[in-house]
Amino acid sequence: MELKKLDKYIIEDIEGDEHPSDFIKRDGFNVLILRLPEVDLEVTIKSYAYIIEGDRVSIYNREKKSLEDFGSLDDLLDALNSKIEKLISDVKRYHILIDNLEESIYTDNLSNTFMQEWLSYKKDVSLINRLMFHASVTVEQLVLSLKKESSVNIHALEDIKEETKRVYDLSKSALEKLDNLYSFYSAKVDEKMNKNVYYLTLLSGIFLPLTLLTGFFGMNTGGLPLANDPMGTWKVVAISLVLEVIFFLPFILQNFKKIEKFKR
Repeated sequence: MELKKLDKYIIEDIEGDEHPSDFIKRDGFNVLILRLPEVDLEVTIKSYAYIIEGDRVSIYNREKKSLEDFGSLDDLLDALNSKIEKLISDVKRYHILIDNLEESIYTDNLSNTFMQEWLSYKKDVSLINRLMFHASVTVEQLVLSLKKESSVNIHALEDIKEETKRVYDLSKSALEKLDNLYSFYSAKVDEKMNKNVYYLTLLSGIFLPLTLLTGFFGMNTGGLPLANDPMGTWKVVAISLVLEVIFFLPFILQNFKKIEKFKR
C-alpha cells in the first residue's frame, strides 16, 4: 500500500512520533501503532506503525517517510514477540537492581547515591509502565481482530498478548517495590533524625542547669549567696550535680520502663 492512498487522519497518526499505541480498523486494512520502550543505557521511546492488509504487512519508514513491505503477518508476530521478550528481560533486570537497593537498606549499607539511584529507577520503570499499559490494550485489540482470520497463528497471538501483559505487570510490581522501598527509607531516615534530635536534647539538658547556675552566680550584683564562702565553688558544683540528677531522673525512669516492657 502507498502512503498517499490513506486518508489524512491515518497519515497524521502514523507520522506522529508521540501518538500513543493504538489499533485502528478500516475497510480492507488495519493500522497498528505501537509506542514501545527500548532499554539500553537509558530508556528511550520507539514508535512503530504497521499497515495490515490480510496476510501482508507494511511498515512506516520514518526516515524516508514512506511505507515499505515488512512481510507476512507471521513476520510481524515474530518481530513483536522478539521485542516483548527483550522487554521482559529488561524489566527483570530492574527488579534485580531494586532488590539490591533494598538489600542495602536492610544491611545498613546505604550508599551516598541511594536517592539518585532510586529516582533513576523510578523514572525508567514509570515510563515503561505507562507505555506498556497502552501497548497491552492495543495488542489485546489486535488479537481480538486477528482471531477472526483463519490463517493466523492463534497460539502466537495469545503468547504476544500474555507477554505484553506480563511486561506491564512486572513494571507495575517494580513500581510498588520502589514505593515500598522509599517508605522504608524515609522511616529509616526519620528514625535517624529522631535519634539525633534526642541526643541534642540530652546535650542541651546537660548544660541547662550549668547555664542557669552560671548566669545566676555571674550577675554583677551584691548579696549573692556563697560569694564569700571558702567552699562556695564546691557547693555550687554540688548544686549542679543535684540539678543534673533531678533533670535526668525522668529520662532514666522512662527508659527503664521501656526496657522492662521490651523484656516482657
